[in-house]
Amino acid sequence: MSFVKATVAAIAVAAVSATTAAARDQVHIAGSSRVLPYASIVAEAFGENFDFPTPIVEGGGSGAGRKRMCEGVGLNTIDIANSSSLMKEEQWTTCEATVGKVTEVRIGYDGITFSTRLENTGFEDLTPEQIYLALSDKSEAATWADVDASLPALAIKAFIPGTKHGTREVFETKVMLAGCKAVGTYDEVFAANGGDKKAAEKECFKVRTDGASVDIDGDYTETLASLDANPEGIGVFGLSFLLNNTDKLYAANINGVEPSTETIASGEYPVSRPLQFYVKNAHVSQVPGMKEYLEFFVSDEIAGPDGPLAEYGLVSDPELEATQEMVAEIN
Repeated sequence: MSFVKATVAAIAVAAVSATTAAARDQVHIAGSSRVLPYASIVAEAFGENFDFPTPIVEGGGSGAGRKRMCEGVGLNTIDIANSSSLMKEEQWTTCEATVGKVTEVRIGYDGITFSTRLENTGFEDLTPEQIYLALSDKSEAATWADVDASLPALAIKAFIPGTKHGTREVFETKVMLAGCKAVGTYDEVFAANGGDKKAAEKECFKVRTDGASVDIDGDYTETLASLDANPEGIGVFGLSFLLNNTDKLYAANINGVEPSTETIASGEYPVSRPLQFYVKNAHVSQVPGMKEYLEFFVSDEIAGPDGPLAEYGLVSDPELEATQEMVAEIN
């Protein structure tokens, strides 16, 4: 008898939970810590300007956000996944097999910088080749001067994004892989593995495990704190974070190009990336205000060059109008 009562009670609780989920009236978003501040700005402005509740915005990382969005259809799952890395084709196929149509919405661009404290002179210019030679798991260099005599004789200590962050993919492909190819290691591994491109790339991505390269699993404030504790170190930061901390940090030019909103928007700066979010289309008609939120996010007033996101450091997308037209068709 007690078992039956417990079972009935459990069913009742489940029914209440399902009803609550079905009645959800807030857009629910999770994902990239890099996109998080932009999405938070938009969510707050949306709540202030529309007759809908302020959307819930959480972090957790690009991969984790996409995974949550792809868990299934239903209002107990999130609606939008913020992402600083692009969804791979196989991930997209698997996700759409579970949740139906998914739309990628680019919101602008960001560049990652290699920055150090103002007192550390000599890092004004770096190349992917130098960074690879310093941080590769094959490196035995103790100081930056061991890598290149033109660099300071400071111990190599770099704080890089952890593997769960979308920023890590940019670091690997735009810096480590580029440097690996420049020094010839990629070609050697490619040939040794019978022309296996993925194996060669994976080898190029490997970083030191002797303490010279340190993964940061938190956000950029953790990287900054690591530089405070290791003042001769170098950290990887997004451009917007750097611009908000120029009283403490400066960034190296990469291949002679200064990181700026202009060089990132033009594609001249080599370590840049698009920022985007992924939309579960099946929820657009189910969650009040979701379509309005999407259109508001990519509006000129918000994502344009004179909007609040640009003020915070987002590089406006030159093709924003095309994105607006695409979002208008989401249903």
